[in-house]
Amino acid sequence: MRAVVFEGFGELAEVREVPRPEPADHGVVVRVEATGLCRSDWHAWQGHDPDVALPHVPGHELAGVVEEVGPRVTRWRPGDRVTAPFVCACGACPACAAGDQQVCERQTQPGFTHWGSFAQYVALDHADVNLVAVPAGLSFATAASLGCRFATAYRAVVQQGRVAAGEWVAVHGCGGVGLSAVMIAAAAGARVVAVDVSPKALELAERFGATRCIDASATPAPTARASTTPAPTAPDTAAAVREATDGGAHLSLDALGSPATCAASVNGLRRRGRHVQVGLLPSATGTTPVPMARAIALELELLGSHGMAAHAYPELLRLVAAGALRPDLLVTSTVPLAAAPGALAAMGTAPGAGVTVIEPWS
Repeated sequence: MRAVVFEGFGELAEVREVPRPEPADHGVVVRVEATGLCRSDWHAWQGHDPDVALPHVPGHELAGVVEEVGPRVTRWRPGDRVTAPFVCACGACPACAAGDQQVCERQTQPGFTHWGSFAQYVALDHADVNLVAVPAGLSFATAASLGCRFATAYRAVVQQGRVAAGEWVAVHGCGGVGLSAVMIAAAAGARVVAVDVSPKALELAERFGATRCIDASATPAPTARASTTPAPTAPDTAAAVREATDGGAHLSLDALGSPATCAASVNGLRRRGRHVQVGLLPSATGTTPVPMARAIALELELLGSHGMAAHAYPELLRLVAAGALRPDLLVTSTVPLAAAPGALAAMGTAPGAGVTVIEPWS
């Protein structure tokens, strides 16, 4: 099969012929019809994930058709249209038994723990636990975006963030997951403040329901702060959010994943507000400074969100089928496999707006 392969972290990947995967006894091989290009793929390419071994095929947002099934698979057959969460759970550990497959103790992740979906075929483990049927009316490109960004945003906003109608929700970083969060929060009746440095991203955020948009590159530098906030850093987007929301957001998400956006999200909350960390936070030391003094003083909640279990998809799919959520509108670019290496490299400096989907057979 043809696949995108990189031999060294940060080195330009290339499309080459590699062996097709074989299904595990409990797994399947899926013919990939569409796969999303996500910032997490860029992190894998940069070497930020310890599970990635070289040479490597990235890709974890996918949709396609079951090609082969292992002998222990009972629910799926060749020809089934499917997608899957990027966390493939084991189905047997205590976390899975509690329904928390998104934090499975023995999880596998295509594109991280093994070769991923920037390829014509991909292997997925524990298929009976992890596969999700793709309705006939849902395109593969739209279904692929559900596996990481849209489903992750849905859980972050609705389940972890506990969004309520009328609340102010701040979204820091309006890439694929951030725009998904904007759309989901707005559909829930919240008032959304979108924060980004890209005018195109903010334009899309407004289109998807943001009440206010803040250009983080144009906000003034912060002045001296009280002891409940960290030392002044670059543009004071937190102050802009507090002003736009008359005192701070009830719920705020860092959908990018950087020390600056994490701190801005926490600092932009009102008393007893809720911060949800969605974007990955790699750093040289392995830790990221968080304004905990403010969290204590204002009794803030600091939460993480790590994808969404397959069993939670039906509620999301019902909202998509009803037209209440439109993940199809987030797909702004579709490219062939040959364009994937360059698009992956560009994620670090020019990620573009919306979601880019790769079609491995084009």
